[in-house]
Amino acid sequence: MDFRKNYAKWLNDPALCEEGKKELEAIQGDEKEIEYRFGGEMEFGTAGMRGIIGYGMNTMNIYTVMRATQGLCEWIKTLGKSAMERGVVVSYDTRRKSEEFAKATASVLAKNGIKAYLFDEVHPVPMLSYAVRYLKTVAGVMITASHNPKEYNGYKVYGEDGAQMSPEDTAKVVSYINKIEDYLSVTGEENSPLILPVPKKLDEDYIEELSKLTLSKEAVEKCGANLKLVYTPVHGSGYIPVTTVLKKLGINVTVVEAQTTKDTEFSTVKVPNPEFKETLSMGIALANEIDADVVFGTDPDSDRLGVALKDENGEFVALSGNQVGILLLDYILTRLSEDNAMPKNATVVKSFVTTGMAKALCDDYGVKLYETPVGFKFIGEKIKQWEKDNAHTFVFGFEESCGYLRGTHARDKDAVVASMLCAEMVCYYTYIGKSVYGRLQEIYAKYGFVLDKNVSIQYAGLNAMKEMNAVVDGIKKVLVRELAGIKVEAIRDYSVAKRTEIRSGCVEDMDIPKCNCVYYELEGGSFVCVRPSGTEPKLKIYYSLKAKDEKTATEKLASLQTAVNELLESVK
Repeated sequence: MDFRKNYAKWLNDPALCEEGKKELEAIQGDEKEIEYRFGGEMEFGTAGMRGIIGYGMNTMNIYTVMRATQGLCEWIKTLGKSAMERGVVVSYDTRRKSEEFAKATASVLAKNGIKAYLFDEVHPVPMLSYAVRYLKTVAGVMITASHNPKEYNGYKVYGEDGAQMSPEDTAKVVSYINKIEDYLSVTGEENSPLILPVPKKLDEDYIEELSKLTLSKEAVEKCGANLKLVYTPVHGSGYIPVTTVLKKLGINVTVVEAQTTKDTEFSTVKVPNPEFKETLSMGIALANEIDADVVFGTDPDSDRLGVALKDENGEFVALSGNQVGILLLDYILTRLSEDNAMPKNATVVKSFVTTGMAKALCDDYGVKLYETPVGFKFIGEKIKQWEKDNAHTFVFGFEESCGYLRGTHARDKDAVVASMLCAEMVCYYTYIGKSVYGRLQEIYAKYGFVLDKNVSIQYAGLNAMKEMNAVVDGIKKVLVRELAGIKVEAIRDYSVAKRTEIRSGCVEDMDIPKCNCVYYELEGGSFVCVRPSGTEPKLKIYYSLKAKDEKTATEKLASLQTAVNELLESVK
């Protein structure tokens, strides 16, 4: 691809907006920057597209957004007039240019004769997923880059079931996108009568759906009003829905006011990712001030929930996504069992890189556990399947990346319902004279300690995605029998959906969607998994170590990380 030619074409195109012209003029002579922006095209995967905001073919801007939308339109048109009339619902979060991109998306849909429902204010991912089902649209679009740094934005497409679009339908959309060579040729119709507001009643009905999922009404009634709990929306879209549902249930929450503003720069945090304790630091400071025991926060599109608890020494510790998932899973199964409300075919779903402790909990409660590839759309697919065949009843789904879902109102991670459950869980343990942190220690004591840790190796440049995929391809060719003295019992190659037992050499097929990932089953129930991120240039390594205590697990982890790093270096 001739990046200089592409750059010159954009710069000299009269359709380029004044902002874009000034930005591209400013990088004249910067070959590296020009090559990054014009030496390739932004990849549109099953999670849509995500990248740094800027003008070019490989960055997020109004032209890449409109081109992607035109591809979506071409696909919808093949479905017929009824699909066009059903339309597409569009939402957005608080990021830079999110509202602009959302309006541009709606305008392109309208120009193509497709109805577009556009939220008139920021709304989170779970509400977009809910809206697709509520309005019975053929698709949905969410403008967000989730928890990424402020320089990023993204474009996520949802199918008619409210889950992220299937790989099959995505491939069709991408085929139409790729046919559009002239990015600046796509136009929209801003004032079209086909652009409609999302009904206000949707917000009320969403909150009502969530309130039906409450599990501890008595505890909430007794303890909710006096609860000391701190919440921060981290300048994102979760502020209104989270505080609204808690108010509806009568749960008191103290909000970090400085982080309720829709700040596109996320100026009070380094990154708007609630997985990190630093992102919750203002919440923790407020919690110490009012003597609260729990802090929780949501990311910009409110599909992830981060939690910090006071330990036995009164110090706040930030929980991992795995730990929060285990606490919520334990709470849900406990309450359903106590109320004799557990469905006979109750089933939990998690991604295969999520903590192995989930199996111990599910086994103890006699609940089926299913594993899926990384990506909540796969959990959504299971919900859809079971609604058709009634083989299982979905009770909870979660991923280690702070994503949780209870209920079937949405088909993606829902930090609003997770926030509600988190607050309700605090009420429940307060009511029975326990702390949430104390319950976590009880879980470890009962099922054994598991140390879960995720490490990301950052890649950069135009070929970042190819390079990290090449590393994963390289380790597939190595027969690994042990890592840091721990025997490897089996290797799962998810790119071909096959599991190989090391001792016998027996190879078995796995009934799971394929993805580029290698998973090492270790002796004693631990595992290591290596996979490239599908949304950002990071090679992700997941460690799950079972041990008698935290000290032993931490020591094992250090040597295991060294062994894995050596393996990765050997194939570069």
